[in-house]
Amino acid sequence: MSHATGPGCRTRHRTSAAAAMLGAAVVLSACTGSPTSPAASETSGPAATATASSAPSGQAPAGDSDADSRLPRLVEDLAPSVVTIFTDGGLGSGVVYSAEGLIITNEHVVKGATTVEVGFADGQRVKGTVKATDAVTDLALVQADRTGLPKPTYQTALPKVGEGALVLGSPLGFENTATAGIISGLHRSIPGSASNSLSLVDLIQTDAPISPGNSGGAVINMRGEIIGISEAYIPPSAGAVSLGFAIPAATAVEVAEELLATGTAKHAYMGLTPGELTAQIAGRLGIEPGSGVLVLAVDDDGPAGKAGIRPGDVLESLEGVGLNAPEKLLSELRGRDPGDTVGIKVKRGDQSLDLKVDLTDRPATTATR
Repeated sequence: MSHATGPGCRTRHRTSAAAAMLGAAVVLSACTGSPTSPAASETSGPAATATASSAPSGQAPAGDSDADSRLPRLVEDLAPSVVTIFTDGGLGSGVVYSAEGLIITNEHVVKGATTVEVGFADGQRVKGTVKATDAVTDLALVQADRTGLPKPTYQTALPKVGEGALVLGSPLGFENTATAGIISGLHRSIPGSASNSLSLVDLIQTDAPISPGNSGGAVINMRGEIIGISEAYIPPSAGAVSLGFAIPAATAVEVAEELLATGTAKHAYMGLTPGELTAQIAGRLGIEPGSGVLVLAVDDDGPAGKAGIRPGDVLESLEGVGLNAPEKLLSELRGRDPGDTVGIKVKRGDQSLDLKVDLTDRPATTATR
């Protein structure tokens, strides 16, 4: 399903009943199609009209009295490390990961492609080869036919809420665009996304405008360090005002190193399909809505099946952490490794069970979590 963002430009979005809490549809911020007349786009906003623009409020990031002089310096310093990635289906952004031409971007930017074109801030364009991808975290590596690139510093510690943020990328084809704001929240998961995606959990939230084409681009702190890779946004047409999301740099670095080493990234796997515990279902079970995660299906030969978890069970907690939505379960699994054993509290009818699940590595293709 597509959400129109302007003439010739479409972006994929994902909705669910749970996402109605936000009154919004999350949009992955790659730009598909030919981005003609981008200035007319409803969702591009001020970010698409200049190569360095501020957050909608027009105020500088909190705590930076010299932000007016600092931001231009940051843009000048970091712009050579941020690229535009062109595919047959559209475009996205990327960030230099090594001086030898390795670029990190989103998996959905290069999905289905083996070769791309990589555009640099100096105007040069070269061929790029998709080296490896990871759909679980929505990250990918592209090898560009160019060396001697300026690799930025990736800050693997999480930023602080309120800290200044600068976003660099190519929204709607406007290459080398900068937008600014603050870090609005940490550990964000998008309600309703678990039914279609594994990637929209444990994200950084920012009010620095993110638009179609920013996907895979850089989120930078006021020290010039990469703190995130742009991932998605909630469009103004859904009632949102500057709700953008990025993959933390720590996740990006960890996955990139695994992809470099083996071509794949390992992820903890339970072997079940989680569902929302709606008010209607909770009423039938005699429990409070949002007090757990409903098990819709179980891989009998997977970890959950072997531990005794059944369809219809309600997962109440994992290692003592309450599970109030499917996205919370995915977020908790994101912090676990294959081989870990986790305790799961399960409600089954009038029974309350304490089960142990031995997590395994996620199979290459599976519909369960």
